[in-house]
Amino acid sequence: MPFTPRGTLMIQGTTSDAGKSTLVAGLCRLARRACVRVAPFKPQNMALNSAVTVDGGEIGRAQALQAIAAGVPARIDFNPVLLKPTSDRGAQVIIHGHAHANLDARAYHGYKRIAFDAVLASYTRLQSEFDAVIVEGAGSPAEINLHEGDIANMGFAERADCPVMLVADIDRGGVFAHLVGTLACLSESERTRVRGFVINRFRGDIDLLTPGLDWLEAQTGKPVLGVLPYLHGLTLDAEDMLPSQPHARRAAAALKVIVPALPRISNHTDFDALRAHAQVDFEYVRAGVAPPPADLIVLPGSKSVQRDLAWLRENGWDRAIERHLRYGGKLLGICGGMQMLGREIDDPDGVEGAAGCVNGLGLLDLFTVLTPEKQLENVAGRLTIDGARAPVRGYEIHMGRTHGAALARPFVALESGRFDGAVSDDGQIAATYLHGVFDTPEACAALLAWAGVKGAEPLDYPALREASLDRLADSFAQALNLDALQAAFGQ
Repeated sequence: MPFTPRGTLMIQGTTSDAGKSTLVAGLCRLARRACVRVAPFKPQNMALNSAVTVDGGEIGRAQALQAIAAGVPARIDFNPVLLKPTSDRGAQVIIHGHAHANLDARAYHGYKRIAFDAVLASYTRLQSEFDAVIVEGAGSPAEINLHEGDIANMGFAERADCPVMLVADIDRGGVFAHLVGTLACLSESERTRVRGFVINRFRGDIDLLTPGLDWLEAQTGKPVLGVLPYLHGLTLDAEDMLPSQPHARRAAAALKVIVPALPRISNHTDFDALRAHAQVDFEYVRAGVAPPPADLIVLPGSKSVQRDLAWLRENGWDRAIERHLRYGGKLLGICGGMQMLGREIDDPDGVEGAAGCVNGLGLLDLFTVLTPEKQLENVAGRLTIDGARAPVRGYEIHMGRTHGAALARPFVALESGRFDGAVSDDGQIAATYLHGVFDTPEACAALLAWAGVKGAEPLDYPALREASLDRLADSFAQALNLDALQAAFGQ
């Protein structure tokens, strides 16, 4: 039977990374297959992986992925409140796609009333336009210390009067305690709102799980609407965290690529295509680990460039990069990484912390001034590096303006007529503000060839992502009780 939901259903998790984002994406793809106009929605997200929307704002990367699954352009209403951490206690608050303030946790708690108004305005617009809205919670509704003023989980569900499905990750262990314990932390009206459970990432003999499922249903009076299998090898954009298996060694790979795992790394989805490429041995290098020999070092984006630059120096990356270049290795800086490669990074207004100016790595003749205005744009153009002229698509999300003589040798010629980035005179160092430069097959092959791979193979990352979304939906169609799930939607 086709999955043709009408109304709203909210997916909440017993923990972070329980599978909420993936469940919403798979359900959106199933609904799209049945020609249902479906919209993903996350009232509040906290993530450093973001995407630029068709209406010129930014939202969490997971909601952009869910929009792809639903077959609709990403827009700011899909994630009206985005929090981008700048420290352990503070975050940049983005409302309807645009930065409004940098607040610590206590100040944001008082700001939630304003944020909730934005959430409800977006939700109302989506309700009027789409047949179904599938809502994703954040973290867990069992975080009772955050219950007052909540806009991300049950606070939204109660205000919007929508039903809830709880998903739990059995691979973590303790799945029955997670579900029963979460219900115990809810109010009576919130427990009533929960229509049932989905258990995620199961591997093994389902018959051995059945007694536990029977006990869970008897204990709670709520049905289990599906047990989803552990699917290996999915190529899907991560919401925030670095991959749990950051390094899968390929002994026969033609190219070794390393990326420093900066404390405030942003948009690490830039490297998903490299991680999937058969010719690349890719590794995130954590704090305290000496950078290994490599063919290509990529400095990634950062939400706090000056502090992450200090982290690089503390962990010996400045010396490692100097040695890497001396032996002929290639170096690429993306967004914040591009700013680090220059001579100077000035933050006169304290955009990313204390106001002040610091020296960059001094490898390109560039100077950056951080400004409160954020550049948000989806772009397309052609690489200029090594005369490749390969088509490239990407997006800009940055709060800096960069100038300097190095820009006379740009990295990309954009369709708009302007240029982006820089390439050193010897062609060994490149820099760009564009995220997603490896996602286009031709650009990926051209950049790998520049880095040293003869006969580099193109890899079509968007096609891999589409295949993964279809595989996800196929699995859900088999494992979920779609009739019961469809009936759980509230009008």
